[in-house]
Amino acid sequence: MTTREIIRIDESLCTGCGECVPACAEGALEIIDGKARVVAEVLCDGLGACLGECPEGALTVEVREADEFDEVAVERRLREVGRVPSAAAVTPHVTAAPHMGCPGSLARELRPLPTAAVATAGTAASGAADAGASGVHSERASEVDSERASESLLQNWPVQLTLVNPNAPFLRHSDLLIAADCAPAAYRLFHEDFLEGRSLVIACPKLDDAQAHYEKLTLLLQTATPRSVSVVRMEVPCCSGLVSLTRAAVESAELDVRVEEIVIGVGGERLTPQAAVR
Repeated sequence: MTTREIIRIDESLCTGCGECVPACAEGALEIIDGKARVVAEVLCDGLGACLGECPEGALTVEVREADEFDEVAVERRLREVGRVPSAAAVTPHVTAAPHMGCPGSLARELRPLPTAAVATAGTAASGAADAGASGVHSERASEVDSERASESLLQNWPVQLTLVNPNAPFLRHSDLLIAADCAPAAYRLFHEDFLEGRSLVIACPKLDDAQAHYEKLTLLLQTATPRSVSVVRMEVPCCSGLVSLTRAAVESAELDVRVEEIVIGVGGERLTPQAAVR
């Protein structure tokens, strides 16, 4: 057994409506004796895709000792109940160790442009557009494009949690930003509002190996002891697992920091955690 996230069902709230059953891609839920039950712990990935389907709020995610999630058992279960296994339900486990042999995982501390330089690049871009309309040679426009390409506020590489080395200098005593990998695509001002001055790691709590991420994050937090930890996630229920996973890792690492939760709507708006889809 291992300590991990798993679905908890409050039987006093559960009406046995069955709305949660088809929402579980792994087939872990079933109505038994009029109540929703987890058929077997090995079938539940603990990411909470079912949470938003319960009209009574009977489903939550808790961290406790449980049998390890088993993709093979999930595939067998889905075939038994006549459902075709999805890629999300049977995603193979990946190692939590950083792939240090890959050139793309070489730790680099980047130097974003100062805010004033970013503003200058933006002004120059506008001027180049006007000049282009007047028939001026495109060489200046190319220079501006190069300047604008430097506007990124990213200050570290790599960013994928699986690839990040917990001993990387850019993590040490940093303001750590943990983002669901859909969030930067959904939120247009991700760099300006969240990334500036922070070290970034990204992960997907649904498609990645949550247990591997928990173990990697715990090691990272113990090693880097960041000053602050913020999590940017999408509003969809399964993405809340990234916050739970981070808080569990902070507790396991015995780190005395508060985890700030930032929620992005699928339409690109910023929400309060209370307004997120449940």
